[in-house]
Amino acid sequence: MTFPTGSGRDCARAWEAMPWVLQQSATHEQSHWLMDHLADCESCRAEFEQQSRLRRAMSLPSDIAIDANVGLKRLLARLDAPEPQVVPLRARSAGWLTRSLVAAVLIQALGIGALGMKLWSESDSSMYHTLSQDNSSPAPPGAIHVVPDATMKLADWNALLRTLQLQVVGGPNDVGAYTVVPTHSASTSRTTLQQLRATRGIRLAEPVTDTP
Repeated sequence: MTFPTGSGRDCARAWEAMPWVLQQSATHEQSHWLMDHLADCESCRAEFEQQSRLRRAMSLPSDIAIDANVGLKRLLARLDAPEPQVVPLRARSAGWLTRSLVAAVLIQALGIGALGMKLWSESDSSMYHTLSQDNSSPAPPGAIHVVPDATMKLADWNALLRTLQLQVVGGPNDVGAYTVVPTHSASTSRTTLQQLRATRGIRLAEPVTDTP
């Protein structure tokens, strides 16, 4: 987690309290203090908004079915709709040519998008097999969602996992969140959360809830 330049102890306290407030697990006094601090601190207010967006994105469904054919049919139907006024033959020919070019570009874009999704899925699946176990099973007890900063080096990430005795069992998802679990049952989830949130380069760390 990267603190703003020149931040004092109040800012550090605010950044540590943000995840608990976002999870609605903070005390009333802690939430009230944070809101008062955010009203006067622009950098902390920007960080709180960023973490709020990340939390909302993580609660969205990871896979939404998209029917490209339906979208193409709707576009072609709109392009082929009769015009309210009579258009000269030359203008109508140019219009058909424009619609044909638009349809061709759209079909090509859909094909490139499908190919990209397939390549991403294959690459992502191979990474899951190297970093974790089967991702289809429910998250085990003590699982934590962690969002590392994009600038965090792989060596630093691996060193952090070894130090805190954590193992990656899923991710990253669309917002870059990984699911990690303690490698030893004796590890304390709350202590691990506090250590993760105090680590430079970690944007967000929160426990995995039981609800889907």
